[in-house]
Amino acid sequence: MVRLVKDLLRRAADRIARAEGLVVCAGAGMGVDSGLPDFRGDEGFWRAYPPYRHLGVSFVDMANPRWFQDDPAFAWGFYGHRRNLYRATTPHAGFDLLAAWGRTKSLGLFVFTSNVDGQFQRAGFDPEALVECHGAIDFEQCLDGSCGAGIWQAGPAPVDVDEERFRAREPLPACPRCGGLARPNVLMFGDWGWNPARTDAQERRLEAWLEERDPRRLCVVECGAGTAVPSVRSFSERLAARGAALVRINPREPEVPADELGIAAGALAALRGIDEALRGRPPASDAEA
Repeated sequence: MVRLVKDLLRRAADRIARAEGLVVCAGAGMGVDSGLPDFRGDEGFWRAYPPYRHLGVSFVDMANPRWFQDDPAFAWGFYGHRRNLYRATTPHAGFDLLAAWGRTKSLGLFVFTSNVDGQFQRAGFDPEALVECHGAIDFEQCLDGSCGAGIWQAGPAPVDVDEERFRAREPLPACPRCGGLARPNVLMFGDWGWNPARTDAQERRLEAWLEERDPRRLCVVECGAGTAVPSVRSFSERLAARGAALVRINPREPEVPADELGIAAGALAALRGIDEALRGRPPASDAEA
């Protein structure tokens, strides 16, 4: 088993070393090594937020925009706590490894993530080379979509949350234009009120970046993206179908299309193993012989 894992890490290193550009794709599992919950299943969610177990509220129930209409303090108790947690969390060393690999690539690096936690920006990644396909918790929009305020970056003050009941205290985040209730610019379940303008602009930049690059010269490194919400995996596989090499890192769901590479490991452990293989890799002419 150890030999098999080392072989997979070496093969991943070969793919990354040969590539001229890097696309980093990340789901919730990417943040686990930083200490962030991934909300895998109801039990995982309730371990992170015990009061919701007693209320019988699941993650899917909680991540619903209706709470901002029905019970704003309840809604901001959840999203405010998450924002405070994400801001206080230091990205793990795997982010630095990915950034370092990207700096060696003549075609550069782009990030595609379903995470709303802002960890890539906090790790120093270029925000102009980043797609947050489900939005970002550090940005807000007006709950009244007709007020015209658009999207703005949330202020630095934390949301005041009663962590025993997970209810936010007044004042709740407000719209700077009309003074009404604000909500995170995050795509929730059954969310017809999400303003996608910021994400749309990010996706246009990614499309322009890809149009200038032959996908056969790219390597996709995907970390912690599961099948329950397949946004990231679908994007990775579309690039692979166009000729990009795919390295998928996922401890529970490492399955890949034919000819691609899946590693059943956590993000940080696998990235460290790949980095060790990259450092010990012989020159390309020898490795490819």
